[in-house]
Amino acid sequence: MNPRSRSKKNASAMKMLGAQLAVFRKAAGHTQRALAALANLDEETIRSIETGRRALKPDIAAKLDELIDTKGTLSTGLANLPESDQFPLWAEQYVDHEQEAIAISSYENQVVPGLLQTRPYAQAVFRSRVPAFDEEEIETKTNARMDRQDVLHRKDGPTVSFVIWEPVLSFPLGGPEVHRTQLEHLRACAELPGVSLQVLPLDRGEHAGLDGPFFVLETPDHQHLAYAESNRGSHWVSDPDEVSIMARKYAMLRSQALSPEESKSLLDRLLGEQ
Repeated sequence: MNPRSRSKKNASAMKMLGAQLAVFRKAAGHTQRALAALANLDEETIRSIETGRRALKPDIAAKLDELIDTKGTLSTGLANLPESDQFPLWAEQYVDHEQEAIAISSYENQVVPGLLQTRPYAQAVFRSRVPAFDEEEIETKTNARMDRQDVLHRKDGPTVSFVIWEPVLSFPLGGPEVHRTQLEHLRACAELPGVSLQVLPLDRGEHAGLDGPFFVLETPDHQHLAYAESNRGSHWVSDPDEVSIMARKYAMLRSQALSPEESKSLLDRLLGEQ
């Protein structure tokens, strides 16, 4: 099965599984809010799962099976779903936590962070992929990336910190027009409430981000998680000792980077030079 067919099949199956959850929930006499409270989840999480917009995770499926007495139907249905192609498997859990996080810290040294990308820039990123995505896959993945950015505008949204290596700002991915629009968008995002954007300048001969991009999250229940990216995959870091190391690396990167105000001035200069 090609990736596009697999993605379409999974989307339909996830919507069907979500619809089943809605039927079981109503039969058990629960509103979305009531079930969310029983499961210690946000009401929006239940709503998103029921509409197929959010993937149902195994631990949540097992919890809901028990709470509304489905005899394991949700877990069984989930186990038989085809592989999703909207997000790579290693990224799905990160995306779920990202949408609920109260704090997000992101270091990037390859491309502009996904939460800060414009649509044309995101499309250029996906078009650079080898082996190539077809246009429908690019559109699906771009839409998913744009949807993620709602977290920056959420009421009572997270505190978000970005550190971006300076060469990322100079690389004209997508061409001059896309590049300029992306820089303008970064400059606007730097003014968003709760958002801190810092540039790690090229003249820093040594810095704490040589291992590559990574993220550190704080969940609503104050659990700290980290996520590291590599060329052919990424992985969660949940061990407290390892997360602590990555949090310290990020703190060091922030101290080595330009201040938020200096970073805004750098963006202004880059925009003025074009």
